[in-house]
Amino acid sequence: MSEKVEGIRNIALVAHGGAGKTSLAEAMLFDTGVINRMGRIEDGNTALDFEPEEIKRTSSISAGFHQVNWKKHSVTLIDTPGDQNFFSDTKTCLQAADAAVVVIDGVDGVKVQTEMGWEFLDDFKLPRAIFINKLDRERADFMRTFEDAKNMFQPKPIILQLPIGSETDFKGIVDLISLKAYVYAEDGKAKATDIPPEMKETVEAEREALIENIAEADDALVERYLEGETLSEDELRGALRKGVLARTFTPVLCGSAASNIGIDLLLDFITAAMPSPIDGGPRIGKDPASGNELERQPDPDAPFSALVIKTITDPYAGRLTVFRVFSGTIGADGTFYNSKKEVRERYNQLLVILGKEQKPAGGAGPGSIVAVAKLKETATGDTLCDEGNKVLYTATPPLPTLISYALAPKSKGDEDKVFISLSKLLEEDPSLRIDRLAETKEIILHGLGQIHIETTVERLRRKFNVEVQLNIPKVPYRETIKKKVRVQGRHKKQTGGHGQFGDCWVQFEPQPRGKGFEYVDAIVGGAIPRQYIPAVEKGIVESAQRGVMAGFPCVDFKATVDDGSYHAVDSSEMAFKIAGSLAFRKAAEQADPVLLEPVMKVTVIAPDEFMGDIMGDLNSRRGRVLGMENAGKNQIINAYVPMAEFQTYAPDLRSMTGGRGIYRMEFSHYDEVPTHISQKIIEAAAKAKEKD
Repeated sequence: MSEKVEGIRNIALVAHGGAGKTSLAEAMLFDTGVINRMGRIEDGNTALDFEPEEIKRTSSISAGFHQVNWKKHSVTLIDTPGDQNFFSDTKTCLQAADAAVVVIDGVDGVKVQTEMGWEFLDDFKLPRAIFINKLDRERADFMRTFEDAKNMFQPKPIILQLPIGSETDFKGIVDLISLKAYVYAEDGKAKATDIPPEMKETVEAEREALIENIAEADDALVERYLEGETLSEDELRGALRKGVLARTFTPVLCGSAASNIGIDLLLDFITAAMPSPIDGGPRIGKDPASGNELERQPDPDAPFSALVIKTITDPYAGRLTVFRVFSGTIGADGTFYNSKKEVRERYNQLLVILGKEQKPAGGAGPGSIVAVAKLKETATGDTLCDEGNKVLYTATPPLPTLISYALAPKSKGDEDKVFISLSKLLEEDPSLRIDRLAETKEIILHGLGQIHIETTVERLRRKFNVEVQLNIPKVPYRETIKKKVRVQGRHKKQTGGHGQFGDCWVQFEPQPRGKGFEYVDAIVGGAIPRQYIPAVEKGIVESAQRGVMAGFPCVDFKATVDDGSYHAVDSSEMAFKIAGSLAFRKAAEQADPVLLEPVMKVTVIAPDEFMGDIMGDLNSRRGRVLGMENAGKNQIINAYVPMAEFQTYAPDLRSMTGGRGIYRMEFSHYDEVPTHISQKIIEAAAKAKEKD
């Protein structure tokens, strides 16, 4: 079984959207004999982009998996999304990879999501290679793209292959280690040929540079090389693998996925130079009981452990749970323990994912990426293990949400149906968040961008037949008072028989921001009987919920009941509750009421050249910049910005920075609304009330 683990490769394809990851995966499937003709993204017939929303947008919105066999190795390809809206799935699925191929468009060069993907690979310490794609396109330029990558990335990119011809004349590849040239026919079959005479000088210079770079991975080789010894091809390939695994450098390969040029050489490189699960070493987890660190070796005989990396809602198989096995072995059916939820789960069939299809698997060991259907409790990020050898792995959290919309069902009374259907979509996409706001009576959907939200709405309609409308969420304003006042709340009503009487004197005063409501009983001498004092508080609290200016809850004030009177027959809890309510309304009008708005703590990260535009834009949104700091090529701005001004920031930042800016935000505090804006909010609230 250990030989089998040695032969496994789990490779993530990472890039900015449109660089050609899915086309590359398609060419790999074709070259390994999995499919007999290559599909095209534009035609919506590829093996890995099959969801209707992916076909409509001609881009991946969810990571796809496919297993292929190449030269006695089993390679699982993880085709990750390259769009900012779906990039959280990319990060989550990288937990299953042992290495990555970063695809760069030979025309457009390095783009922002490629940079972000590279940072994720750094976070997970994954070895990687670069594949410069689309070299058969007009304006494609291998050296320019390589220089672009070299200036931006560490571990440093080193050239392993050179293209033969360029743009429409691109027809083959020179391998600098073997010094062999390959020219490709239309069916992707390579034919070994002589290195073109006009390339000989370049090839020699680049090979010299490559040997110097590769030798860095092996001290003994460096010495021999410096002494003028000739290094054999096998020695160079050994040092290349060593350097890839140690992340000393990043080999750069090239080709065209659409024309199937260089794909076989990329597959050769993956099987020869990229890590198996054994090379990745032990996985570190925790003992759920003690919290102590535990190691799990990638050994078939070790206790079973795995991490759930994805949940797929399949219309036929039901809910599919995809996980990566880190240690031990499981059979085709059986039970395992979910150490995060502390439950035992039974599965009837183990599956291997092949694009949109699955096939039964006889078992799975370290390095296997497999799935099971219809688990009851298990979700993305959970750890599966032996019940007798529990371990808990820390899963990477989803990326923070950036944009929010209120969802209104198109059919009246469908609120619960919307909420339940959304909860099911959240199992599949943990980067979504939903809230039900009691005060605004809205269902709020939070996502990574406009397209993320729109795609979720499309899937809601397709999978659950639920139609919703998107609205900008209402801002949860608050009201408060600024002045200390003492008022009387008196309720007296005479009807036939018993009347109603409640009378209280209450002092209202402002509290520090965020302190909330405080009620003090300062009654002496029984001016109000004990049993009625809580009723006064109840009246104040209920009335404060409705506010006095624009119907928003009133917060951060103290109410001290210090006097009053009662009637032996006509007084009741209800009468004192009404008296408390009247006292609040009278006081709020006299105590300089003001509107408060939620203020967000915002962190914007973008390249230096956009700082002026971003600062100007934040100021125009009534933002208060707290400071700036350097972060490599980027600058980080921290600011406070009112929520009301920030609800459409995601698309605005994107257009300001050409998609190269990102931001995070979280609620910070409530602050007073400027008078001229406050007036507009009060007027709008009055109109809405009239309408209702």
